[in-house]
Amino acid sequence: MPDETPARMTAREAVTLLTGPAGFTEHLPPPRELPADGPLGWAGYDAARERARTRTGEEESVVYGTGVVGDRACVLLSFEFGFLGGSLGQRTGDRLEAAYALALTRRLPLLALVATGGSRMQEGMVALTQLQRVAAAATRLRAAGLPQIAVVRDPTTGGGWATVGAGADVVLALPGAQVGFAGSRVRPADADPYAYSAEGQFAAGQVDAVVPADELTATVTHWLRALGPHDPSGAPGADVPDADPSRSHGAPPAAPVPRALPVPSATARLPETGREAVARARDARRPRAEAYLADYFAVRLPLHGDRCGGTDPGLLCGFGLRADGSPVAYVAQCGTATRPAGYRTAARTIRLADRLGVPVLTLVDTPGAANDAAAERAGAGAAIAETFAAVAAARVPVTTLVIGEGGSGGALALAAPGNTHVTADSYFSVIAPELAAAILKRPPSETGATADQLRLRPQDLVDLGFARSIVG
Repeated sequence: MPDETPARMTAREAVTLLTGPAGFTEHLPPPRELPADGPLGWAGYDAARERARTRTGEEESVVYGTGVVGDRACVLLSFEFGFLGGSLGQRTGDRLEAAYALALTRRLPLLALVATGGSRMQEGMVALTQLQRVAAAATRLRAAGLPQIAVVRDPTTGGGWATVGAGADVVLALPGAQVGFAGSRVRPADADPYAYSAEGQFAAGQVDAVVPADELTATVTHWLRALGPHDPSGAPGADVPDADPSRSHGAPPAAPVPRALPVPSATARLPETGREAVARARDARRPRAEAYLADYFAVRLPLHGDRCGGTDPGLLCGFGLRADGSPVAYVAQCGTATRPAGYRTAARTIRLADRLGVPVLTLVDTPGAANDAAAERAGAGAAIAETFAAVAAARVPVTTLVIGEGGSGGALALAAPGNTHVTADSYFSVIAPELAAAILKRPPSETGATADQLRLRPQDLVDLGFARSIVG
């Protein structure tokens, strides 16, 4: 963890960082009267609130309203940590619920700038139940197909992290921020502080990116463009007319099929044999997912981790913007055995794209799913099943290009039924030919003949109706 934590911005400084000085219009919920010293009658609570008001100039620990980040309208809510540690009380819940409702009514993305120590103990269970209000409001926004982005500042702990922060579709963090469910005063004394940092949460797959403050506006703007909403009510501007929150998006156009990238010093003809097809797919000179994504997108915005403590560097997931500004979600295998965390991240990406009406591109390139003991303990079967289900349930079109190895079900889980294409340097097989020969008790010399029997060449895949085309 870095030696220095980032400066603790006020709520309004965090908003201004993203919107500029004139890009935010504050809203207020209906006033709520509280009994003296709050619902518990906690002695000194009113005085503590008054001191917090004097110190910060705020009436509560959250401010919210509409604003413009870059060229995208959104609803912003921002926590004021100087007001009783950014804690959640009943009036805080009023503001949070109102912010989500405003996003729903205006059909705008919700951008949360979080810095909180958790629920306000001076309000007891009344404060704790505000987490349920936030969860319900976030669920309504999610059901309406509207995105939620969280920027977690220093510190973000407790229920605020477990709802507004970690519950967002995309979680960005400022470098060095303290991030975790357990705050510094309640975690075990011997706990590793790295686990409670932005960087540690990124390593564990709980945060999508750690973004320096001077890059935050550009990054958030790209995310707002990619996530939408992709309809007239999401057009640039500080505010948009009220819209019917129950309307759902229509299916977007399918993601264009990427062009095939050439293999240096290799022929463009189709392989003549199954053995040749496998050798070409395994050729180290062949372009990999990273090259295809760089060629396909003008901007890439990674989604990182499965939100269960796992990551897979061999699977790239996220959203991207094409040169014309159109968004596409991507899931790309990098030629390694895909691990359970990779499949769960893939399913997370596909489900998010489906909810937001963004087409999906998958790049298939794997010898198969990881099959070691660690993968089994991490739930390989369930994770692969989850990915199959995400593709099958998607209402948005999914486009697949097989760019290398298509190894059995571990590859098929990411292949779009009826919309899979292949390159000349790829193959797809129910099983690797070496393993098929071994199962059939054939000598290694017959692996090539077995590969031919499996009909795994690109042209075979088209003839069999599995692939729609060979991309040249």
